[in-house]
Amino acid sequence: MEWFTAPDYWLSRILFQRGLAGLYLVAFLAAAFQFRALIGARGMLPVPEYLRRVEPRRTPTLFHWHYSDRFFAVVAWSGAALALALVAGAGDAVPLAVSMLLWAVLWGLYLSIVNVGQTWYSFGWESLLLEAGVLAILLGNEDTAPPVLVLWLLRWLLFRVEFGAGLIKLRGDPCWRDLTCLHYHHETQPMPGPLSWFFHHLPKPLHRVEVAANHFVQLVVPVLLFTPQPVATVAACLMVATQLWLVLSGNFAWLNWLTIVIAFSVIDGSPIVGDHPRPDPPLWYVVVVIAATALILVLSYHPARNLLSRHQAMNRSYDAFHLVNTYGAFGSIGRVRDEIVIEGTDDPAPHPGTVWREYGFKGKPGDPRRLPRQYAPYHLRLDWLMWFAALSPAYARDWFGPFVERLLEGDRDTLRLLRHNPFPDRPPTHVRARLYRYRFTTWRELRETGAWWHRTLVREYMPPARLRTPTPERG
Repeated sequence: MEWFTAPDYWLSRILFQRGLAGLYLVAFLAAAFQFRALIGARGMLPVPEYLRRVEPRRTPTLFHWHYSDRFFAVVAWSGAALALALVAGAGDAVPLAVSMLLWAVLWGLYLSIVNVGQTWYSFGWESLLLEAGVLAILLGNEDTAPPVLVLWLLRWLLFRVEFGAGLIKLRGDPCWRDLTCLHYHHETQPMPGPLSWFFHHLPKPLHRVEVAANHFVQLVVPVLLFTPQPVATVAACLMVATQLWLVLSGNFAWLNWLTIVIAFSVIDGSPIVGDHPRPDPPLWYVVVVIAATALILVLSYHPARNLLSRHQAMNRSYDAFHLVNTYGAFGSIGRVRDEIVIEGTDDPAPHPGTVWREYGFKGKPGDPRRLPRQYAPYHLRLDWLMWFAALSPAYARDWFGPFVERLLEGDRDTLRLLRHNPFPDRPPTHVRARLYRYRFTTWRELRETGAWWHRTLVREYMPPARLRTPTPERG
């Protein structure tokens, strides 16, 4: 079936599937390490309470059948183990049907987590991982050459990721049109990385060149994905280069790496490694791929319409299974950076002379002298939501109070999400939150003070709070 398969893309298939499995592994590990404090039975947004409010058909998940923290841990660690096996090549060591089943189980386990994750799992890269995961199921294994239809669906996905991001910028903040957004972005992005300070201090003319290049890669290059080789390969390589630039300049969980992995599926490696002829695929597999392709094309109507809309939405799913979604990021850019600083005290009653001690977060800015760390592709969910909370208390309405309550209780699962707990022996009596304005220091300030950030107090974010009834430390 020469029309159905593309034997010259066998290396592209391997790079895509192994890379995707590696990102699944990161996602499941993040879920296993963070879920108890975020969505566990005693978490800030407990899954059992959420499941009582939603209909199963709108939120397909294993946890409608049963939920306990132990069961969630089994799901997360099972997903991690299966992802690791697929990274190691398990999908190519078994028959085609079994390989597809393994990828389907991996997808189903992560779908179950995303659909109960609530605010903590509301990021576009969750849907992107699931949508790419569906295509990985259909892509087959060593028993057959990659199906042409699935390779085109991967290009359609990559097109929507890049073109959608480009359009949302062009339609959004004026700074994208006058090429000045990068005067602010590296400083105000959700979680700067260790090189973000240096990127911020690049000459402003170079920032304008960066924005112009970004527009070219996101608005012109995606169209070239649908042209013959080697033009499509060149287009994919330009996207990979742009995504690597973003990897160096910030922390965006696995968004950039996943985009790179999807781009691998476009690159024709046959000039280097040659073709990899395989037997004709079985008829049942051809039928499944054609039927799935037809379904995806039908479901693509709303995402395609969204691209053309003047009211384009970012990062939206149109079905409960996240089969076909719309993507986009940074339609607007902040000009200043505000950060919430959480402090506690063990004074029985706070007074003007009270000593407040600051909690330290792993990724988000806190101590001005601490250089931002690199965490991506790992996703620090609490740190990301703290960035949104600083933009507006409305983003934190559901979880900020429970977060503070757990600090007052000394909840160990919550404290594990933090870098530094200033109350290692017993919980504080009071916790407060203050809003600070952060900016990167200048070269001169860095040399004189050793500080990467300069911060000034803006206002009180939350007045001192205490537990109504003291409780023993939670474990």
